[in-house]
This record gives sequence, structure tokens and C-alpha cells, in this order.
Amino acid sequence: MDYDRFFHDKIQALKNEGRYRIFADLERKCGHFPSAVRHEDNALSDVTVWCSNDYLGMGQNRLVRDAMVAAIDSCGAGAGGTRNISGTNHYHVLLEEELASLHGKEAALLFTSGYVANMTALSTLGAQLPNCILYSDSLNHNSMIEGIRHSRADKRIFKHNDPGDLDRLLAADDPNAAKVVIFESVYSMDGDIAPIGEICDVAEKYNAITFLDEVHAVGMYGPNGAGVAERDGVMGRVDIVQGTLGKALGVIGGYITASADLVDFVRSYGDGFIFTTALPPAIAAGALASVRHVRKTQELRDRHQERSETLKRRLKDAGLPVMPSVCHIVPVLVGDAALCKQASDLLLEQHRIYVQPINYPTVPKGTERLRLTPCPLHDDAMMDELVDALVDVWRVLSLQRAA
Repeated sequence: MDYDRFFHDKIQALKNEGRYRIFADLERKCGHFPSAVRHEDNALSDVTVWCSNDYLGMGQNRLVRDAMVAAIDSCGAGAGGTRNISGTNHYHVLLEEELASLHGKEAALLFTSGYVANMTALSTLGAQLPNCILYSDSLNHNSMIEGIRHSRADKRIFKHNDPGDLDRLLAADDPNAAKVVIFESVYSMDGDIAPIGEICDVAEKYNAITFLDEVHAVGMYGPNGAGVAERDGVMGRVDIVQGTLGKALGVIGGYITASADLVDFVRSYGDGFIFTTALPPAIAAGALASVRHVRKTQELRDRHQERSETLKRRLKDAGLPVMPSVCHIVPVLVGDAALCKQASDLLLEQHRIYVQPINYPTVPKGTERLRLTPCPLHDDAMMDELVDALVDVWRVLSLQRAA
């Protein structure tokens, strides 16, 4: 077999479809987010980032940075091992206590990413619970899908955000089988939100435990920033809440929170936790400072929501095809992979605005889009520049305007 030819042809196929991904070489400017420096052909240029998952700008926050520097000075760089083998630092313990408190649970467990948290927790539950059946929302994230697949448990896929379809599937299965209902709060590509209370109603009816991914909601919703479940007053009904430290909290890592026994079970049986080197103490310290700050800073959440709603209104007023969204995500429909890439390139090259194109397989073919994520640090002048730039790109490419 000609391996090099195989790899080359597979990459070329992506390029021919307009789905080949190119990483923008960006250098974030400390204290000046959402501004960044772009490195291109040994030249530097200033750009404004409009697609970061650092939703609240906490990755640039002075409290977070200072906490990380202090932890490096006191503990050094790395954790030194897995959590079982000398890698549990006191900052890990403090952060897990803080996260459990945030979500009103007995315990929490840290992972190296939200992806690993989902994959490990779900694969462990599915593999270990007797005769387990996993019920997954049809639009769940790849990390959840992979966790389900690796568990080798029976699975059922229910229609997106449809408690009635979930009820139908649960009613048809063995009432004595272990059951886990798996869903997200905020679906980040479309910007819709799950009916958490209604899904909990169905799960409780059939004695199923619930697993809720709040990665795109932690920090931004609820009086303490615990997520949509807290905002909607149903957090106590969710059995397992999974979250990330790498989006609104501005660092990296993932976690689950649940009862003490369930968390200890995943800690003791989950390969993705047991065999992975622990997060560096500085990361845990920065995340701890971020959680504590976000919990008590409602004005940060208020500003974030205002910026999102203002941008949606401004784009609609300009006749741009903003897709329906009930959260902070602002998707703008393009509908073609090649044109989506061209739109992104024009924004960067002509207007110094960075927005990554979102193409298949992240979203279905025909729904390719630009996904905008305004944050509290995007001011009105930046918004003016973005709207004007998008109008120009839509004109140049003759893209479909809003109906």
C-alpha cells in the first residue's frame, strides 16, 4: 500500500470540499482580549477575535493570572504524576471542593479536559452498571458519543430536546435495567437550550440517572454561574453535572460533580482518570481563582448577555441571516462549505477580524456557518467594525441575506 498517497488523497478530498482546516497563528495580547497578533509569512498584524470560547475573558483576568504565577512559584510547573501517584496537589483538592459547592453536589472530580471528563465518566458508567442502557440526545457532543461507544453498552438516540421521544424509548425497555439519560444544556452550534426539567421528569419516571453537560453554560447562567440547571431551578434534580475549565473559566480542564459515592466510583474505575497525569497545579490554582471570582460577579454575566443580544439585533438590522439562538451563541448562516471558508478568509485578510468557519462534520452539510461569540470585552466600536465587515463580505460573495 502507498501510505503517503492515501494520506495525501484524504487531505486533498477535504480541500476539494472546502472543509480543510487551517489554523490561524495567533498570539493573544495579555490584558487586551479580544485583540490578538496574527503571525503570517514573518509579518505581524493586529486582529480582533470573534470566535473564542473564552466567553467571559477570564483567561486574561488579572486575578487568574496572578494565581497561576503564585502557584508556579510555590509548587513548580507540573503535577509530577497521576493523581494516584504523587500528582494530587492541594490546589486540586481545593478546586474540587469549590466545583462541588458551585453545583450543589457532594463531590467533584477533575480531568485534563472536558472531552476526557465526558468520555471517561460515560464509558465507565456504561461498562460497569449492570445491563446498562444509555439514552443520548441526537445532537450530543462527540466526546459524549465516544464515551457511549467505548462503554459498549446498549444505546438509544432520542430526538433533539424531545422529552416525549425519550419517554417513548424508556417505556419500551426493561424496567430493571440501569439507565442513564445524557444531554447538554447549551448546544453550542445552534444556540438552543435543553428543557432540563422536562427531561428530568421523564428520567425520574423510569428510575434513570441524568448526565448533564454544562460546558457552554458554566460561569454564564444562574445566580452563581453554575449553569442553566441552576438558572432554571432544577440543578438538584440532575444526578451528574459535567463542566469545563477551558471556556468561560478561561483555563483548561474538565470535571464532573455528583454524589460522593458516584464520584468515587468514577475515580476508582475510570481509566481516563486513573492513567492520566494530573493537571499542573498552576492550572488548578487559576481555575480556582476564576470560579471564585465568577461566582460573585453577576455584572459579568449581565454584560455578557447584553453583548450577545445587542449583536444579534445589530446583525438582523443589517439584513444578515442570524440563525435562531436563545443563548449567547450567535450563528450566522452561510450554507456552503467553500463559501464559508471564503467568508472567513475575507474577514481576516481584508478586515482583520478572525471568525473560524464551522463546517461538516461539526454541523450538517448545508448549514455551514460563522459562529460568533461576543464577550463582555467586545465594545461598541468592535461591534460596528464586525457588522460593517460582514455586510461587505456578504456583498462580495453574493451570499444569501436574511429573508
